[in-house]
Amino acid sequence: MKPAHYWHCFVGIQTREWLRFWQQRTRFASALVRPLLWLVVFAAGFRAVLGISIIPPYQTYITYETYIAPGLCGMIILFNSMQGALSMVYDRELGSMRVLLMSPLPRPFLLVTKLLAMGVVSVGQVYVFLLLALLVDVEPPLWGYLAVLPALVLASLMLGAMGLLIATWIKQLENFAGVMNFVIFPMFFMSSALYPLWKMNEASPWLYWVCQFNPFTHAVEAIRFSLYLEWNPAAYGITAGVTVVLVMLATAGFRPQRTKILGTKPA
Repeated sequence: MKPAHYWHCFVGIQTREWLRFWQQRTRFASALVRPLLWLVVFAAGFRAVLGISIIPPYQTYITYETYIAPGLCGMIILFNSMQGALSMVYDRELGSMRVLLMSPLPRPFLLVTKLLAMGVVSVGQVYVFLLLALLVDVEPPLWGYLAVLPALVLASLMLGAMGLLIATWIKQLENFAGVMNFVIFPMFFMSSALYPLWKMNEASPWLYWVCQFNPFTHAVEAIRFSLYLEWNPAAYGITAGVTVVLVMLATAGFRPQRTKILGTKPA
């Protein structure tokens, strides 16, 4: 296969994902409503309770809205990645993914390209959210909007691969949503998305260590530091390492016979 074949496949998958997104505009609105409610309603209620001291990457005292904004960016990616993983398996069983897997191109390339396409859509939604967050005085540096892009893409790949890995081992996809609740909410709440880790350590040392071992914590920290033009090599390194492992496991475990839709036989 020539490089041009890989490029045409890459562009085709990206284009299809954006066309699907354009046809499902309600999905875009629903993806923004959840984090905006947290930013406006939840943050207003906890602003007086949870004061945020001067901690990296911030150079001064900040509002609670400013602190949770990067975590809510991670929330958008987390929920979209899990939804995308589910639709990816449905596509494999019933739609275009089954045809795509017949391609002579390597399966890992096809799956990573699909994950990247879903991630690009999520990144676009994150940027819209950050623009709306300006209305509540969440104002990162202007260059931070560009600096955060690699962290957003890396987090999208990691969470998308995690969702795909879980989906491929679920025999009945009707149970996917229930299983995701046991993944999404613990990952989100037991992370630094809503509370600084030092507060977690003060409240419960064992919960602090659970947060430290949560890969979503490091993805959020990579987003947070990049958005404010600071470099966090530990967060990037851990997120990248987990991404590589999850992508390898997800691509190796993506088998047609592993999952099935109710009423259909596995391929």
